[in-house]
Amino acid sequence: MNTGILSGLRIVEASAFVAAPLGGMTLAQLGADVIRIDLPGGGLDWRRWPVTREQVSLFWCGLNKGKRSVCIDFTQPEGRELVMQLISAPGPDGGLLLTNFPPRGCWSYEALRTRRADLIQLTIQGNRHGGAAVDYTVNPAVGMPLLTGPVDSPEPVNHVLPAWDLITGQLAATGLLAAERHRTRTGAGQHIKLSLEDVALATMGHLGFLAEAQLGKQRERVGNYLYGAFGADFLCADERRVMVVALTAKQWSALCDALELREAVATLELKLGLDLAQEGNRYLARESIAALVAPRIRSRSSAAIGELFGRHGVCFSEYRSVTELLASDPACSVQNPLFAMVEQAGVGALLTPANPLEFSSGGRREPLAAPRLGEHTEVVLGELLGLDAAMMGRLAAAGVVGAS
Repeated sequence: MNTGILSGLRIVEASAFVAAPLGGMTLAQLGADVIRIDLPGGGLDWRRWPVTREQVSLFWCGLNKGKRSVCIDFTQPEGRELVMQLISAPGPDGGLLLTNFPPRGCWSYEALRTRRADLIQLTIQGNRHGGAAVDYTVNPAVGMPLLTGPVDSPEPVNHVLPAWDLITGQLAATGLLAAERHRTRTGAGQHIKLSLEDVALATMGHLGFLAEAQLGKQRERVGNYLYGAFGADFLCADERRVMVVALTAKQWSALCDALELREAVATLELKLGLDLAQEGNRYLARESIAALVAPRIRSRSSAAIGELFGRHGVCFSEYRSVTELLASDPACSVQNPLFAMVEQAGVGALLTPANPLEFSSGGRREPLAAPRLGEHTEVVLGELLGLDAAMMGRLAAAGVVGAS
């Protein structure tokens, strides 16, 4: 059994929603022992949609794969003491905390480091001041909804992918590993703060959005066109849609060959005075190029386009629903080593992804199910804190700890 490249590393996670659970799951899928602490009865995301008819959260199951689940009532003094003992439990590979809870009380770095001087804590915040923010509030603040949607729409258009949460989760895993390497080399722990807002702002800078605005240009809405080169969606004869992209010179050449566009493109270049071998010029001429491409795609079925484009190496994809993806694509099945069918408590057998990283030494660790809420409470508290059955019984009777 592949135990994972991070086998032996122990992280305590106290979290909810996307970024922090994703960071913890990323580490768990690479072999770390990630112990998630929740209140008895579940935390804020225990019933978050999507849910089954039995109200089992597929969201929670999806973001907690491979972790161990411990239920402690940290609203009680005795529960807070257990939490702090668990976080600061001895061992060279422990003493790491990942959380998006406010860093106070039993989640306070200052309090925890008095118990373990080499503690590493990463706290995810909404903004750098510790204020509340989520993807759906950060996204409007950085301007993305005004760049998304139809060209002539006066309304903001939100998208459903929580991009900043996803990037923040991956950065959280990176930050913990970087700090753990520093501790290994120096013996020093530290508190790392990571804000959702700063992740979004940094990304806007990395991709040139901020520089563009600083130089006086407001990025326009372009609908489903690809910004900066040629890319657009088109209808096929059977009313299916395809997205076609010609970002590189090779992709542009393949599209021209597949649709026999060479002569028409040469005429268009003379008319517009543009060399369409340049990707920026293809963007400037996007509507004229689309007018050449559209009838050639519209005259063929999506199957015929798929065969033609596949033969010529055109960069394209057919639009499909998630249901269609699951039903038709071998890449989204157990034919892809990324996936396995895993029995998920309360749900049944689910197609479950592992971590996409595949290491040449040891390959990829197989995917695991998410735990039942509180499934590992007794074993974790016994293993790390030495609590015996009698003590566990007393704590359970007092409602300080819980189990599934």
